[in-house]
Amino acid sequence: MRAERLMANARDRIRYRLNGAVSNAALNELYAASWPSHQDQDLLTLLPHYVAYVCAFDGDRLVGWVYVAWDGWQHAFLLDPTVHPDYRLRGIGSELVRRATEASREAGCEWLHVDYAQHLARFYEACGFRPTSAGLIRLDEGSSGGAGGC
Repeated sequence: MRAERLMANARDRIRYRLNGAVSNAALNELYAASWPSHQDQDLLTLLPHYVAYVCAFDGDRLVGWVYVAWDGWQHAFLLDPTVHPDYRLRGIGSELVRRATEASREAGCEWLHVDYAQHLARFYEACGFRPTSAGLIRLDEGSSGGAGGC
């Protein structure tokens, strides 16, 4: 019972902001804690390419982030849902995805795509995503083996 109350209190402290102010320092700190191979970069230069982004804050501390890139028309792409390791398993990631999904719908997008590793399938399915067939070329590993260009 006590653990459930503590988790509920932690959820109640989290504040979400759609397309709100966020700093490069805060984003890089969150990514460094969450993605071991992250190297600091100017992440804010990408904001014009997003249909939406959602931040989760505990006080002034950025503890969660997700963004949605798009093709400018029908298709949106959910990218980098990230929750600080100290804040995981509290529903923050699901709430980030829910809010990003709603923002994409309100922007007029018809499809929201996401790519994920197999071990994350349950999370994304719980968020409403359904598996589909898709193709992928990893561009940083040399030739795809095909003849000619695209």
